[in-house]
Amino acid sequence: MLGTVILSIFVLLVILLVFIEYRNEKKYQEERRQSREKQTRINRTTPPTTPEKVTPRAEPAPKVELKPEPKPAPKVEVKAEPKPEPQVEVKTEPKPTPKIETPKEEVKEAKALPEAKYPPFTHVRLVEMGLSDDEAKEFVAELIPQIEEQIPLIEEAMNISDFHQMERLTHSIKGSATNIGTGGVSDLLVDCNTYLKTGTDIDIAKAYVAHLKQYTQELKAQYA
Repeated sequence: MLGTVILSIFVLLVILLVFIEYRNEKKYQEERRQSREKQTRINRTTPPTTPEKVTPRAEPAPKVELKPEPKPAPKVEVKAEPKPEPQVEVKTEPKPTPKIETPKEEVKEAKALPEAKYPPFTHVRLVEMGLSDDEAKEFVAELIPQIEEQIPLIEEAMNISDFHQMERLTHSIKGSATNIGTGGVSDLLVDCNTYLKTGTDIDIAKAYVAHLKQYTQELKAQYA
């Protein structure tokens, strides 16, 4: 509502300004017309003026041009050409060729890769817990395919240097292996998982995976 009132007032002011401007323009045009009519009446009543006599101006006397005296020609001095100085040959001593030192090859220190010398795997722990020898062997037979399924996944994580994923995968089969027996693949998984928790050397990780494959094959042959 307030906006409508303000807009109406603004429109009225604009109309008022336009009206005032129009009235002033009409007044100005009327004054100009009256001024022109008055000037016309004055021109009609004023007699024509006689032209003033123009007195001829005296022509200026012709100027006499004074010819300048010829200047004497400048003397041209002939300079004797300087005799060429004898050229002295300066012998430059040959610069010694710089010796290019070949960079010495850095001697890389051999990494201490895991040797993985573990005793043969045994399931005595299950027997001590009260299981028969055949029942213990059944548990070992179930462990082997679990390890074989995890090895390709561990290698995929190793190819992208994902140590966290490698540690997680080895941790799952480490628990199964240590619950069943000791030595062989069980001890290897303990050392491998322990290293992957803090280690960052991909060569050492590859060595552990290679040993894991080897000990898995030995476990299959042992329990075939």
